[in-house]
Amino acid sequence: MRHGGWHPDCLSESRRSLAKLANYTYGDSVEQSHPEAIEPSRHPRTVLVLGATGYIGGRLVPRLLQAGHRVRVAVRSPHKLEQVPWADDVDIHRVDLDDGDGLVEAATGAEIIHHLVHSMGSGHDFEDREAATARRVAETAEAAGVRRIVYLGGLHPDKADLSMHMRSRAEVGRILIDSSVPTVAFQAGIIIGSGSASFEMVRHLALTLRLMPAPRWVTNHVEPLAVRDVLYYLLRAVDIDGDVNRAFDIGSHDVLKYAEIMKTFAAIAGLKPRHVLTLPLPAPTLSGIWVGLVTPLPFTLTLPLVQSLQEDAVTKDRDVDSVISPPPDGLLNYEQSVRLALQREAEGAVDTNWDADAGELAQAAKPLPNDPEWAGERVFTDDRTLRFPGLTPEQLWPVIEGIGGRNGWYSWPLAWKVRGVWDKLVGGVGLNRGRRLPDRLRVGDPVDWWRVEELDPEHRLLLRAEMRVSGSAWLEFTTTEAGRGCDFRQRAVFIPKGIRGRLYWGFVSPFHRLIFPAMAKNIAGAAEKSR
Repeated sequence: MRHGGWHPDCLSESRRSLAKLANYTYGDSVEQSHPEAIEPSRHPRTVLVLGATGYIGGRLVPRLLQAGHRVRVAVRSPHKLEQVPWADDVDIHRVDLDDGDGLVEAATGAEIIHHLVHSMGSGHDFEDREAATARRVAETAEAAGVRRIVYLGGLHPDKADLSMHMRSRAEVGRILIDSSVPTVAFQAGIIIGSGSASFEMVRHLALTLRLMPAPRWVTNHVEPLAVRDVLYYLLRAVDIDGDVNRAFDIGSHDVLKYAEIMKTFAAIAGLKPRHVLTLPLPAPTLSGIWVGLVTPLPFTLTLPLVQSLQEDAVTKDRDVDSVISPPPDGLLNYEQSVRLALQREAEGAVDTNWDADAGELAQAAKPLPNDPEWAGERVFTDDRTLRFPGLTPEQLWPVIEGIGGRNGWYSWPLAWKVRGVWDKLVGGVGLNRGRRLPDRLRVGDPVDWWRVEELDPEHRLLLRAEMRVSGSAWLEFTTTEAGRGCDFRQRAVFIPKGIRGRLYWGFVSPFHRLIFPAMAKNIAGAAEKSR
């Protein structure tokens, strides 16, 4: 791992209906999911990727490397990249786009900037934040002599009263195009790929409801595009000749109503036919809340997504073909995109998911109460150590690393479910967010309402809570050898914020005394069964 502007010392579905998709037979209509053949670039460039830990950026970086480009990545928390396969092949810069800290150094010497950062879901001010970031990127690119900016926005009609989400994407594209740096601004509709927000929204709506009462926006037309093809355009944009400076619509040519999108997914997944009942439901806000309750996506994401579906999202032209030829094997249609996404999931080949960018991660060791930085803080813990004479750390670890998602939390499922629903209702991520992969983790991965903050395989897993709570919480699992067996330590840590945080801990502590002992014993029991 090469570090630019960053010192290395900084490192430190319990849903049964989803499980059957892993056994689905995908047929021959899509390519096998072997590594894609990336054509070497005619002119290798130095490329800076903003948003390299996000869903699209995390998949674009290895393709840029395969094409022969020199890649820099700008991230807020470099240690999130510790276990990413391509980390040793890129230059890593610590950059905070909110204030521009580190951006000048990262951009100096870069020829291309991929701007793949979006603030959607980051609060009510995301429009202002995205516009300010776009201006900062454009000004920095101009000063650094960057040859081209590549941006990924959204398809939208030519009208003034767009949703906040689509209006913000359009404004960012306009700011970049109006700058002195030539900009290629791609505009895509819903992106279909393993782990994408749009795909998870479609999947869970189809899985959850056989009869779907739905607002009128399900009759609007959309033109989905496979994430594979989105990445193809982003990669090929590096090699565009001339000073092209404009927006390009990109789509699959496969135009469907949103209701057809859900019905088609159900058919591909082998589910019983789904029926959509269109109702004159008011305000997209209500339907956004409804979608948030039945999908893993938090309200902060479903609300702007649903608002963006109030209008058709269809390409207006194929001007992009004049600068970038379509993929050699053609663009995937919607059915092929879904089949490929499910195939990648079944094979455990999900590189990133919709919640890949965890934002800034604190140094993992700092929150723990034995650290001097927290001297004087009130810290509550639930700390349990069990000795398992017949289990080694190697035997126990797969169960620890596979916790959450489909495997659940090994104790009192109803209590976890109720707490998850409550978290969703108060604006949190809830418990049904799931995992990127069912059996492997890396730093930054979501695990239901937790986030992997530190991972030492076969020794330690530290999860940071992202539920709505008045304070900060962590759950830590450690294993150490003990003779022919091992010691298993399970520790919950809570640092309250104000009186509400202390009251919260007092309220949940009795439940912890039931949940946590059973969790530790059941984790060991699962490891025993799998031996």
